[in-house]
Amino acid sequence: MSWRPERPEGGDEPRPIGGALDRVVRRFGAPSVSALDHVFTHWDEVVGEGVAAHAQPLSLRNGTLVIGVDNPAWVTQLRLLGDELLERLQAAAGAGAVRTLEVRVRA
Repeated sequence: MSWRPERPEGGDEPRPIGGALDRVVRRFGAPSVSALDHVFTHWDEVVGEGVAAHAQPLSLRNGTLVIGVDNPAWVTQLRLLGDELLERLQAAAGAGAVRTLEVRVRA
């Protein structure tokens, strides 16, 4: 007998993939797909164009957002803006999605 996928209740009707993706990303320590979308896709809107021109999100795991900057001066700038950025990110992605920031200079 060959393997066959289990049919969910409702038969062959298409189902949204969001729930399955949420389960997968949470296993890797990431927040919901919606939270990831707000951080990575809407970065410019959340942090502003001036910051976004020099800083980009690299990863988000277990509440820590790693941000890459193009110049060491931006490490200091983002540390000064840290509380404000956290407030904006939490408002966009949801409370608890981003709890700390880690800023690194990109090579």
